[in-house]
Amino acid sequence: MRIGKQEQAFTAIATSDAESITIRGNDLCADLIGKIDFTDYFWLLVLGERPTDVQRAITNACMVAIAEHGLVPSVQAARMTLAAAPEAWQGAMAAGLLGMGSVVAGSSETAGRYIVEVLDEGRKPGSNLDDAARRGLEALKAQRAKVPGIGHPQHSAGDPRADKLLSLADELGVTGDHIGCLRKIAELAPTIMNRRLPINVSGAIPALMLDAGWPLEAMKGIPLLARAAGLVAHLYEESQRSIGFIMSHKADMAIAYDGRGSKPASEA
Repeated sequence: MRIGKQEQAFTAIATSDAESITIRGNDLCADLIGKIDFTDYFWLLVLGERPTDVQRAITNACMVAIAEHGLVPSVQAARMTLAAAPEAWQGAMAAGLLGMGSVVAGSSETAGRYIVEVLDEGRKPGSNLDDAARRGLEALKAQRAKVPGIGHPQHSAGDPRADKLLSLADELGVTGDHIGCLRKIAELAPTIMNRRLPINVSGAIPALMLDAGWPLEAMKGIPLLARAAGLVAHLYEESQRSIGFIMSHKADMAIAYDGRGSKPASEA
């Protein structure tokens, strides 16, 4: 049974024959192995061209900023999976990556889409960035929704990772419309939302990457690739000194049963 479009049976990423392997027009063995670093190769794989020095620096900085963030839910899922199935690294990695959604790590894509939405609104005839940002924030307030890319439960005075990334973007001359839009949103948000909302790392990353030329449609790939490195570190540590079952036990102890037949808290 045919499902979906059938007329575009092509790929521009890779091919091979008996003598060679070609990646984006480059001979893998002659042109790439030993001659290109992984960030350049990542950019080449996705976009078909190598990054500039500035694009490489921004990509490296963003991935370093997001690669590790402690025992977040995706890491716990990965470590507990490996504890239960120590032979299945691929399963544990998958468990961790599957746990990266709109709240953790995947929030960079959400913030990127919001920045682009506000920018597009601000470019319409009769509008401007200030008005578009205000309207966007007021709409989120009416929906009682969070503002993508700003605010942090721990770093309420300012996310140091975001501050560093934005400073680097200014230093390297990357700052453009997307960073400008994010800063405008952060400038207006405290008054409209009635609380302090500094730019967070999930807002800084897409703003930097978009201004550096990375496509919005591939934005989720940045935190996914970065967090994969962090997961490898956690899984290696888990294989050497396991805490997966400790986390499982602590969760069991922390969560009380309140179903049928449960005792009142005073009798527990």
